[in-house]
Amino acid sequence: MGSQSAQWMRTARVLRRAGFGATGAEIDAVRAQQPADYLRSALTTDPDADAGARATPLPVFAETTPPGKNATPEVRRRYNAERNNELAMLTAWWLRRMTAVHQPIHEKLTLLWHNHFATSAAKVRNSAALAVQNQKLRTLGTGDFGALAYAMLTDAAMLKWLDGTSNSAKAPNENLSREFLELFALGHGNGYTETDVREGARALTGWTIDRSGVATLNSQRHDPGPKTLLGVTGSLGAREFCDIVLGRPESARYVAGRMWQQLGSDTPPSQPAIDRAVAAYGPNRDAAGMVVAILTDDEFAAVQDTVVHGPVEWLIGMVRALAVPMDNDADVKKLAGVLRNLGQLPFYPPSVGGWPHGQAWMSTAAARIRLTAASELVKKADLSRISSAAPGDRLDAVGYQLGIGAWSDRSAAVLAAVRNDPVRLTAIAVNTPEYLTS
Repeated sequence: MGSQSAQWMRTARVLRRAGFGATGAEIDAVRAQQPADYLRSALTTDPDADAGARATPLPVFAETTPPGKNATPEVRRRYNAERNNELAMLTAWWLRRMTAVHQPIHEKLTLLWHNHFATSAAKVRNSAALAVQNQKLRTLGTGDFGALAYAMLTDAAMLKWLDGTSNSAKAPNENLSREFLELFALGHGNGYTETDVREGARALTGWTIDRSGVATLNSQRHDPGPKTLLGVTGSLGAREFCDIVLGRPESARYVAGRMWQQLGSDTPPSQPAIDRAVAAYGPNRDAAGMVVAILTDDEFAAVQDTVVHGPVEWLIGMVRALAVPMDNDADVKKLAGVLRNLGQLPFYPPSVGGWPHGQAWMSTAAARIRLTAASELVKKADLSRISSAAPGDRLDAVGYQLGIGAWSDRSAAVLAAVRNDPVRLTAIAVNTPEYLTS
């Protein structure tokens, strides 16, 4: 089997990390560009103007009032069934959008920010609120991280998820303050104390969700007194809380480190690499600049196969590369079922810490689920390029279709044994280490 050039392989890795897989044709189209130029151009596109996004409009979710204390069991059952149906529609919508968009970088970053500001429908159970949060992640996730962080602090779904609406002057709730410091902005024990958590909770008091589902500040529930957070004293509210926390030098390094882990490598980067990402993030907290810096860093380019693809990246990448049709609800429902079985269903992170990463996705049980799912999906796929190739050329053909520039000797031997069966060949190819990592 032939191997692609080093430049082709580097381009493939950038595209795979910045999206959901990449076909050989997509890699060829970008190869002549500088990676930084391609990324900057892609990041400035309007995600909602994408033809694939326009073809997958968000469902309309009706406003509903939860059953009262005197509601009958049948009314409660019907209400819960409607909520479950709407949440399934929401998940199906995002899966469709991820498979349909022409430029996937915005959906990929939305997924990464969803993992960073993890919020679960298992508790929130409000499709409209989760959809609003999802759009905030998409539209704010390439700009000032401060704007994104503040939007999450005052987001209805996040307030519900982390008990922000239970946080009042008379009964402060520390959950949102603690998680913002520990997971969203600074990192566990990274320069803050329990006193900072408590003072932060006081600053965040008073936020409620009105009947239309919008988060608003109720001044009667807010603690207006002086507070001292991370050495800053004043009559602090949510805005000041956000600015003070993000103003700490530890914050930029923490955010860059978490994004490096998701984009660059499961292994922590060197100090110089983090320094470069932090410099690109800069005083304006430029999220897009940070992403470009990570994906074009010499340390990123120097190594291969350092990130294990999570189930969403793996499955959506396969559907996109093989043009598997997602025209009917049953097809999308099957995708959701596979992701649920693999442990990464969008809108359902297991905790506020998000999904696991790295080798956690490489269990024997997961391998069985992936192979079964792939074997079913490729039956509907467009395998014309692979099946039309001579048997001796099919390893190259399937590699090109999946954006894989070279197979290891072990993978090549396994694939060569089934090259006369394009369906089986492709199903096994998407379960090789070369496809599962980048």
